[in-house]
Amino acid sequence: MSYQTLEIRKREKGVAWMIINNPPVNTITETLMNELEDAAGRLADDDAVRVLVIASAHPKIFLAGADLKAMIEDGAALAGQENGIEKGSARMQRCFQKIAELPKPVIAAINGHALGGGCELALACDFRFMGKGKIGLTEVSLGIIPGAGGTQRLTKLLGRAKATELIFTAKRLEAQDAERIGLIHRAVKPDRLEEETEAFAEELAEGAVKAMGLAKRAIGAADLPLEEGLAAEAKAFAETFRTEEPAIGLSAFFNKEKPRFI
Repeated sequence: MSYQTLEIRKREKGVAWMIINNPPVNTITETLMNELEDAAGRLADDDAVRVLVIASAHPKIFLAGADLKAMIEDGAALAGQENGIEKGSARMQRCFQKIAELPKPVIAAINGHALGGGCELALACDFRFMGKGKIGLTEVSLGIIPGAGGTQRLTKLLGRAKATELIFTAKRLEAQDAERIGLIHRAVKPDRLEEETEAFAEELAEGAVKAMGLAKRAIGAADLPLEEGLAAEAKAFAETFRTEEPAIGLSAFFNKEKPRFI
């Protein structure tokens, strides 16, 4: 896989790192979104990849968000189209949803600022490890609102009251504060971010990642009415038996051994 704005690095135990590199400040552009979608699709189908880590090549910025200059320049043209601006927002939502729906664990390794769209990409991941910088949905400070899924994912993650507070105040949180409220999973020393993220990714990779992907789908159905959510869970449960993982896990259980899913 060769991309203009991404680099894919495959490591031990089926861990793959997707490094965002879109100079000068990792803004969200059409090229980046196209490549994120393409890479997500390829990695989803690659059985050799068990866990994905999304990181940044920029030393201070995880992802800067939308290109605001382009947004201003295109604003008049988009406003002249029927639902033009709305379609632009929906385009970013679709891109990040591809990451959210990846049928295997996804970890955001946040090495710098993740504000606005950067926070929204991180929210689309299953886990968030953060070393330095600040994170938050800061769009209201610009007179706009999060438009790439942030209002929905932050509310589901932290609840309506806390999400409203953070969005209305455009709060920028340090890693420790973000961990305290549950916005990120782990605040780590900046020089240990890659090491600790890799260790956690390998721990997941040693597990039943196909079952994790199906559990991820069932967890997503928790927003549906209970009857529908239970039906989605039962279907996902049945699908686990179409993989080799139950045979491995149950055999190890009865033989009092550690299961080896890799």
